[in-house]
Amino acid sequence: MDIKSAEFVKGIMGTDKILEDNKPQIAFVGRSNVGKSSIINLLANRKNLVKSSSKPGKTKQINFFLINKKVFFVDLPGYGFMKMDLKKKEKIRKLIIWYLFRSEVEISKVILIIDAKTGPTDFDIEMFNLLKKTEREIIIVANKIDKLKKNDVMKEIKKIKENTGFNEIIPFSTKTKEGKEKLLEKIFNYV
Repeated sequence: MDIKSAEFVKGIMGTDKILEDNKPQIAFVGRSNVGKSSIINLLANRKNLVKSSSKPGKTKQINFFLINKKVFFVDLPGYGFMKMDLKKKEKIRKLIIWYLFRSEVEISKVILIIDAKTGPTDFDIEMFNLLKKTEREIIIVANKIDKLKKNDVMKEIKKIKENTGFNEIIPFSTKTKEGKEKLLEKIFNYV
């Protein structure tokens, strides 16, 4: 499926009317600097729809992007390593947990993004296990495969499979666009 239109709607820090909108919400979650924003930009065919940064912790609110005027891509702040004080880190952690597990939002799918070069961190595994309990559809993306040698990509994918019990991991690179069509197909299948 092609994305023909994409626009930033708003960023929220808690309860908001946008959460009551009946459009499907596709949540993008992962640790800081895993490439959530870059993946959304690539999928939407827009360079700067979502602001990204090499500095961890750029996204500090839950950002909603209206895609093809019928579905929201929801860019969540990163978890794990962020360059900010503990109080701010805890506030962001609570925001992520609230949106994914405590709000009344009907999240259609959750895209869990794992850094293929780093491999699944304890935070990634913890997030996966929490998401698994919700019975939501989870799509796991192994991003940054372009930073690995070809024969190491399959080793890292295997590690993610072993740690999650998930058979289908989408190898992804925003640089080479590998995985883009596969991810779009998984997102828009039954949305």
